[in-house]
Amino acid sequence: MMTGLRPLTGRGRYISLRSGISFMAGGLTVLALPPFSWLIVVPVAFSALFLMLRQVSTAPAFFIGWAFGIGQFGFGVSWIAESFYVDSERFGALAIPAVAGLSAGLAIFPALTAMLFAAVMQRRAVGGIAAGLLLATCWVALEWLRGHVLTGFPWNLAAYALVDHAALRQTAAWVGSYGLSFLTVFIGLLPGVLIVAAPNRRVPVLVLFAVAVMGLWGGGALRLGTNLPTTDIALRIVQGNVPQVEKWAPGSRERTLEKYLSLSAQPGRFDLLLWPETAFPGFLDEDALARRRLSTVLPDGRILLTGVPDRVEGDGETRYFNTVQAYDGNGEILTGYAKHHLVPFGEYVPLRGWLPIERLTEGLGDFTPGPGPRTLAIPGAPLVAVAICYEIIFPGQVVDDLFRPDWIFNATNDAWFGTSIGPEQHLASARMRAVEEGLPVVRAANTGISAIIDAKGEIIARLETGQTGVIDASLPTALAPTPYARFGDWTSLALICAVWALAFTVGSARRCFNSEKSKSEES
Repeated sequence: MMTGLRPLTGRGRYISLRSGISFMAGGLTVLALPPFSWLIVVPVAFSALFLMLRQVSTAPAFFIGWAFGIGQFGFGVSWIAESFYVDSERFGALAIPAVAGLSAGLAIFPALTAMLFAAVMQRRAVGGIAAGLLLATCWVALEWLRGHVLTGFPWNLAAYALVDHAALRQTAAWVGSYGLSFLTVFIGLLPGVLIVAAPNRRVPVLVLFAVAVMGLWGGGALRLGTNLPTTDIALRIVQGNVPQVEKWAPGSRERTLEKYLSLSAQPGRFDLLLWPETAFPGFLDEDALARRRLSTVLPDGRILLTGVPDRVEGDGETRYFNTVQAYDGNGEILTGYAKHHLVPFGEYVPLRGWLPIERLTEGLGDFTPGPGPRTLAIPGAPLVAVAICYEIIFPGQVVDDLFRPDWIFNATNDAWFGTSIGPEQHLASARMRAVEEGLPVVRAANTGISAIIDAKGEIIARLETGQTGVIDASLPTALAPTPYARFGDWTSLALICAVWALAFTVGSARRCFNSEKSKSEES
């Protein structure tokens, strides 16, 4: 006779409780990120994770870490559901399953973090500060993998909890976002280490916490002292605020072009006119009339950088590209860049031959990736790197290392995500790229958030989500190449190795001192 589900044993309830606390802690991490940026959440969330993973074996640790990841991503990327409601008749029913599936998949990385931590703890039985270092190291290792495996998705890295705190984010210039994630997690979980530390070990933990926080702040404060003047290049960013549901509607092309031309023609001086991703909903290079109309807003040698789709015929097929193209006042294309890091299911369908799934975006076929980061030379303007939308979230993959630009142009279309927290999180990534590379980032977004960001990650000007208008401002200057710009993620690895070496040296010295002390007491 069926009597229903078997009740949980004492150990089952124990693991379920830890997983439940871990889930809530993971959900809290969203409040540490923009637009909230509640810094107090960092020690609460990561200390809770550290405490929940103490003295558990690998299998329970996996589920505790997975629960943390479900909270972290379930709330953190819930805004993705908005994109499915743009064409609700075709895709609306997939919104919740898509967010749930993506969150469950991304949560595997915190789960593997927890399992790796537990496995090492079982073998080495480390404790105290060393255990905290171990968890922070496991965290950043899997965070790095999340940014690279299956094309990568480095969204909401732990470091981004510091992006709204000017001095704290500057460390990314030396060790990148992954290195800063390591420091953020390690410092964040030290209160948890303090809770379980023996009474005679609490003072060193408190001292380390204070020194780490002050060191992070002090180093950043020194970098903030660098003066950043503006250049004499005048920019005009146009935010047309065209809803995604209207963007590709029949007959909308003329209205959209007229809107962008009208906003661009407002009084005021500019050298570079910047329009967002797919600002022109069509193939501008094939539309002679539309290109002639550009002359009305591009007199006296002014240049337009705009996002547009492009297509190339060849070998019996048509290839489509998501591009940024530069136009002069005669409507001639000067140069261009093709997006190389495409959005899965948005710009192409992975394993198309196996998955019977349509793309969310309009178009005749999958986009083709471009060759990679490229620096563009534009008449009368500093050298520029281009990152289209999603590409700006990838640390170390935006700038051509052999041909350093003077600034980064981020053309994007966040209209897919409405007034959710998604555009704020996207902007946070752009700010961190500015700090890492020591380059200003200029962001043109269809519905927001358009912004000018200096080389220290400070927002000079912005247009909020849902606003229609322009930003007129001068281009900020670049800084000298940062250590991260020169050496990439190797700086993160060097930081972790240095911290471990320091911890090992201090630990060995303390053990030696205690041994000598014991011998003297015995004698």
